[in-house]
Amino acid sequence: MHVCLAFLKKACHNWGFPSNYRAMVTKVLFVCMGNICRSPSAEGVLRRLVQEAGLQNSIQVDSAGTQNYHIGDEPDGRAQLATRKRGYDISQHRARQVTPEDFTEYDLILAMDWDNLSYMQQICPKPLRHKLMLLMRFANDYEEATVPDPYYGGLDGFFKMLDYLEDACQGVFEIVSKRVKQYQAA
Repeated sequence: MHVCLAFLKKACHNWGFPSNYRAMVTKVLFVCMGNICRSPSAEGVLRRLVQEAGLQNSIQVDSAGTQNYHIGDEPDGRAQLATRKRGYDISQHRARQVTPEDFTEYDLILAMDWDNLSYMQQICPKPLRHKLMLLMRFANDYEEATVPDPYYGGLDGFFKMLDYLEDACQGVFEIVSKRVKQYQAA
């Protein structure tokens, strides 16, 4: 437990929180290319974990895309079907593009793959780049570095995507919720 608290304190510092920050809301942003498959699905997975734990006032979740060609669109029908079959509802989501304000607003910005991470590293102000990571760094069961884009494949790819997202989002939730609970107890 001591190692966990030390990690959380360091993560807090790395994520830009002052040491005396108490009224904490942690904001997580998931990013893929078009914001209609992977990132809204990840948002749905983490959002449910947060709600089940009753932490929706302490952890906020959103998603965005690096490209603008789906702005305002609902999630891909296959993503909605796959997530619905696993008990997630992403039907209200509408695609949006990453904005410069996102780099300041969000504490943890998680990319689905190397291309989207690289793009964000190019447009993110240098002092805020520590917030950018690959989502799969938080996975416990899968060793893949990225979440493959299922858009050009069949429905099976969407279920495989969800396998990765559920694993990695559980890891994100464990870290972020421990951090929140630590500050609530302080």
